[in-house]
Amino acid sequence: MTSRIVPSSHYARLAGREIHWLDWPAAGPDPQVLIAWHGLARTGRDMDELAEHFAARGFRVICPDTIGRGLSEWSPLPDEEYRLAFYAQLAEALCDELKLERVHWVGTSMGGAIGTVCAGGLVVPRMKARIASLVLNDNAPELAQAAIERIRAYAGNPPAFDTVSELETFFRGVYKPYGWLSDAQWRRLAETSTRRLPDGRVTPHYDPAMVRQFSTREDDYLIWPHYDAVEAPVLCLRGAESDLVLPEVVEAMRHRGPGAAGRLEVVEIQGCGHAPALNVPEQLECIEGFIRAAGR
Repeated sequence: MTSRIVPSSHYARLAGREIHWLDWPAAGPDPQVLIAWHGLARTGRDMDELAEHFAARGFRVICPDTIGRGLSEWSPLPDEEYRLAFYAQLAEALCDELKLERVHWVGTSMGGAIGTVCAGGLVVPRMKARIASLVLNDNAPELAQAAIERIRAYAGNPPAFDTVSELETFFRGVYKPYGWLSDAQWRRLAETSTRRLPDGRVTPHYDPAMVRQFSTREDDYLIWPHYDAVEAPVLCLRGAESDLVLPEVVEAMRHRGPGAAGRLEVVEIQGCGHAPALNVPEQLECIEGFIRAAGR
């Protein structure tokens, strides 16, 4: 019977803050490295299926919790540190900590935006040469404002429940656009996204102040200059029912930056909105094919 790959859990002070990540070891020698970065109000545990898939195929996979999410430290300076430029600095510090000189990047939503900022090299110049390929999971250099307001509304006022079961029901509703998840995957999503409040109730495991990014830096996710500077090959996975990544923006991507240079591939994921969960074979195989074609 094939043994299951088990990740190790790590913490380090990066850019002055304690950051947590899981390190999934490769099943084989001389691994390529993949950084899998989660979405806005999520944690690195969202990437378990993707990480296990790639680790079993010879990749080492690093899954961080962004500052203010999961097991990473909450920022004492939310208006300064809950923003893409600081997240990119954390990514650079993580690569330095792990001595990673070449990585593939898979980012869901916010994680894709961080990857774009890193790969563009305008904020963290050394990261540009480190990004071998970039996968944007329902992310683009310009996002629909109505969807941003929807996300801001639910993420900025996280609910509290008496039980984890009630919180799981909430997650099943708000994350229905992820597409199909098994009951076990929904349960894991809930259990890895839960923190208990002083009054004993449970709430999603992130700092609500992180949504101030959308009011203090309203154009933080308008990142066309960063996209235009990307020289790595890019795969954009768009949820076919996404309200965040609009078709006209994807069309504009085809004519700018890596798109104009012939280095952009776009795949629509049927049955998903924002954002595909990256937990089923067809999604994982699509990403794997792209990354293997990109090479080291």
